[in-house]
Amino acid sequence: MIHFAQPLFWNGIFVVAWAALLLAFLVRLRRKTMHRFGDKKLARVTARSFSLTRFIWKESLIVGAVFFAVVALARPQCGFEWQDVRRQGLDIFVVLDTSRSMLTEDVKPNRLERAKFAVKDLVKKLKGDRAGLIAFAGDAFLSCPLTTDYAGFLLSLDDLGVQTIPHGGTNIAAALEEALKGYADVPAQYKAIVILTDGESGEGDPLHWARVAAEKKIRVYTVGIGTREGELIRVVDDNGAAGFVKDAAGNFVKSSLNEGLLKEVAAITGGAYVRSSGGELGLDYIYDHYLARMEKRDIESRMEQRYHERFQFPLFVAFLLLLIETRLSSRRPKP
Repeated sequence: MIHFAQPLFWNGIFVVAWAALLLAFLVRLRRKTMHRFGDKKLARVTARSFSLTRFIWKESLIVGAVFFAVVALARPQCGFEWQDVRRQGLDIFVVLDTSRSMLTEDVKPNRLERAKFAVKDLVKKLKGDRAGLIAFAGDAFLSCPLTTDYAGFLLSLDDLGVQTIPHGGTNIAAALEEALKGYADVPAQYKAIVILTDGESGEGDPLHWARVAAEKKIRVYTVGIGTREGELIRVVDDNGAAGFVKDAAGNFVKSSLNEGLLKEVAAITGGAYVRSSGGELGLDYIYDHYLARMEKRDIESRMEQRYHERFQFPLFVAFLLLLIETRLSSRRPKP
């Protein structure tokens, strides 16, 4: 039984059918054009060297070549064998700051939305790695456990906002603690934590939990979001009116990037710190230069059917038809 790996076959049949109809239309149009110059006998005399039959054959060969090319593109497969397929990867926790300071617009459209875009780009690079998601503000919670279901991970990511955690503030210590609790019994060399934040931690002791991670030999990679100069935190109230965050004394709060803490957390664990710059948030750099080079474990092993590719045969037929078409002339053979 023939199996098609790509859902192109029936679309290809539709295209070939239209090509055949176009061929019929061209033949009919050519006949009408010839008959405009006189009756049928005169048309035969004036177009003595032209063979309509050969013209139809040439165009039919092109239609046939298109058909077999489409069949080849659909990757026909016939026959299969069982293979042991192993999926390898890391256990990566993405820890995302959802505090109100992440609404600062020194990174467009704001720090939080830009961070979410960068995480989505990171997910596109994952190949078998398990990804988990932790949101934190004044507290932290596990939004998505470690999984290879990237669609489910992205749904959890889209749901995150500054209202996700009612307890305000920025507690990086709680985030690290939650991440360390989220790991199963997996050797440390297969674990990594990636924190995206502006680094303004006002609660807990992040360095203590960084040392705990270092003892467990788990590396923490930090991404600083924002600018050193900072900017006022723009918020929208329930009535849709825009304003800026103020402190208890009524002064406007300006949020700026705290790189010192993030660098120290990364250094303690043997990880790395990257500061966002312009449109780049640094997650691609962390994955390409660090995560992708880490040793990966066998996450899953199973037997799968691997079909034998047979696209070579229709591709050869398409090539042969085109070769014949180039050798066939639409002129009548000389007597």
